[in-house]
Amino acid sequence: MKFPASLAGVLTALALWAGQAAGADLDSAASRVVDAGEGIRLELALSAPLAYRAFLLDAPPRLVVDFFGDGPGRADVGGVDRSGRVVALGWGPIRAGWSRRCHLSPNSVTLVAQLDGPYRLSSAEERPDGAARLVIRLDPATPEDFVRLTAKHAEENGPGAMPQPAAVAKARRRQTGDAPLIVVLDPGHGGIDPGAEAGGASEAAIVLAFATELAAMLRRDGMSVVLTRQADVFVPLEARISIARAAGADVFLSLHADALAEGVAQGATVYTLSDKASDRASALLAQRHDRADLLAGVDLAGQDDVLAAVMMDMSRTETQPRSDRLARTLAASISAAGIRMLRHPIQQAGFSVLKSPDIPSVLLEAGFLSSRSDRARLEDPEWRKSLQMAIAAALRKWAVADAAEARLIRQ
Repeated sequence: MKFPASLAGVLTALALWAGQAAGADLDSAASRVVDAGEGIRLELALSAPLAYRAFLLDAPPRLVVDFFGDGPGRADVGGVDRSGRVVALGWGPIRAGWSRRCHLSPNSVTLVAQLDGPYRLSSAEERPDGAARLVIRLDPATPEDFVRLTAKHAEENGPGAMPQPAAVAKARRRQTGDAPLIVVLDPGHGGIDPGAEAGGASEAAIVLAFATELAAMLRRDGMSVVLTRQADVFVPLEARISIARAAGADVFLSLHADALAEGVAQGATVYTLSDKASDRASALLAQRHDRADLLAGVDLAGQDDVLAAVMMDMSRTETQPRSDRLARTLAASISAAGIRMLRHPIQQAGFSVLKSPDIPSVLLEAGFLSSRSDRARLEDPEWRKSLQMAIAAALRKWAVADAAEARLIRQ
């Protein structure tokens, strides 16, 4: 594991590698500290990888290597030092916050190399050489640079100092109606995956045109709109969710016009997420939509670890009811506009694009290309405008109710 020297020489390796919890032995015979050009090279042969941090201190000049591990044992480093530039090499005192027991030394976990002058920490990496080999390179530094570096190192690596947590963006709060609604429209398929095809029409082309028209209408309504694709290009399913999250989406609407090889289906349908499809047709459609990532050679299913899955499920306890309300509002608005819908207009399916844990998401099948009547409607500009107006009305209505609920929750 390699860490760049640009981190001002403060290197923290906290990889959760196998064997780390049990500590590691130091092979003195295979370890060495030697002169390298005008600098110093320190190599420690370990029986297993260990997390570590390396930094420089002054008065006297010295390299300090803290280890993080556990276990009995002690290693003699007397014969390791073969450098004329290392005045002394030995174990230092226990540093609070780091391991108090380590195979490298049961009573002290800090290796200290006293130096003959100012140096800078050029590199440090733990290589999978045999079991593990920690390699540290020091090069000459000016006294001024050394004073500056060691002052910074002392501040960041004082007793009890631990690695700082990574900076993460603040969680985006729910929309409360005090800013334009951010809508992400997701025209399904595209590029290598044309989607359904019938009567010379492709689903990818139809829904892209529909989404472009709808986006213009929503913007005229004062909403902020982002499309996951604006041309006939392939966008991975998981990337569509990433685009929505980067946009700070308040709502995610995926648009489709699929086909069913078995049976006859006509009319619009609204889908929300479910682990199990609400009927066999829904399951078949989910498989068809999710084939895009498989066509690109990447199957991202099942990549969440247990903790991530639990956290996402917790997030969905708030988001899923909001998605369900959006689905009901959409279905009611579309029906009120006199647009034909399936007998059961709200369905559930395991569509990948609906799996965002923090963004209310629904998928709209505007119609079925396998139906000649639906296909004719989808190609009719006036019919498309009617459906787009119904969608816009539903989003306005949903946003008002959702914002009111958010304000109540904050109180």
